[in-house]
Amino acid sequence: MPLDALPDASDEALLVAFGNGNTDAARVLTGRLTPRALGYSTRLLRDRAEAEDVVQEAMLRLWKIAPDWRQGEAKISTWLYRVVSNLCTDRLRRRRNVSIDAIAEPEDERPGAEEQLTQAARMKALDAALAQLPERQRQAVVLRHIEGVSNPEIAAIMEISTEAVESLTARGKRALAQALAGKRAELGYSNG
Repeated sequence: MPLDALPDASDEALLVAFGNGNTDAARVLTGRLTPRALGYSTRLLRDRAEAEDVVQEAMLRLWKIAPDWRQGEAKISTWLYRVVSNLCTDRLRRRRNVSIDAIAEPEDERPGAEEQLTQAARMKALDAALAQLPERQRQAVVLRHIEGVSNPEIAAIMEISTEAVESLTARGKRALAQALAGKRAELGYSNG
C-alpha cells in the first residue's frame, strides 16, 4: 500500500498491511484507534496511567494477531473495545480489595481558564456519577454516549444482546440524570 494512501485506508486494510510488514500502516492505525481506546479505558478505570497500560497491552495484542486477522469477521474497533473492556475488568477485579480513598484522582493537565474549570467540574461530576453505576451499565453508557459506538457494536463488545445494551444504557442514563439533577446550577447550567 503506497504511503499516501494510508490515511484514507480502512482499519482492516491498515491491519492487513501491517501484517504484511508495512510499519507505516501500524503508525496510522495506532493514531486512529489509540485516543478512543484511551478515553474509554480512562473512564472505566478512572486512572490515566493504568488506562495507558491497558491500551498499550490491547494494541500489542492487536499487532500480534495482525498476520492472522480474518477479514470480514469483526470490526477492528469492536475487537479492540472488547479487549480493552476485558483488560479493564481484570484490573478492576484486582483493585476491589483497595480502598477507594487509596486511589489517586487523575490529574488535570489543562491550563486553568474559567471555562476549563467549569468543564473540569462537569467532567468530575459526570465521572463521579458514572462511578456509581454498576460496571456493566457504566461500560454500556460510556461506549454508547461518550464513545459513540452503535448498540450492535456494543452488544458484540460486551457479548450480550442488543436489547440488553438498550436496557443497560436506558437504566444508566436514568441513574445519571437522577444523580446529576440537583447539580445543574452548581455546574453552570441555567434552569431553562
